Amino acid sequence: MSYVDGFIIPVHKDRLEDYRALARLGAEVFKDHGALAVVECVGDDVPYGTLTSFPRSVQATEDEVVVFSWIIHASREARDATNAKAMADERLKECMTNPPFDGKRMIWGGFVPFLEA
Repeated sequence: MSYVDGFIIPVHKDRLEDYRALARLGAEVFKDHGALAVVECVGDDVPYGTLTSFPRSVQATEDEVVVFSWIIHASREARDATNAKAMADERLKECMTNPPFDGKRMIWGGFVPFLEA
């Protein structure tokens, strides 16, 4: 079964197009190094909850949108190899000098799927 990296990212509305460009480049880089698929989604129906919510999880402000994304890998081992190569890729290093999001509030993690339907 595959392995999935998941991300929740606060992106300032004024930098959304910058983020989209970064996401397109990131997808190319990760797929060049072995990722099976990359999906990027901009929050559309993600209300700020009383106790928990996507916006609360990243402390999103009114001038930010929440991006939910994931990368699918063949396995955990493949993910580790892909991530190492992608992080060393000059294309990503170059554009991450001024990222269009606050990396300190980004949430990410690796997940083992138990159902694929």
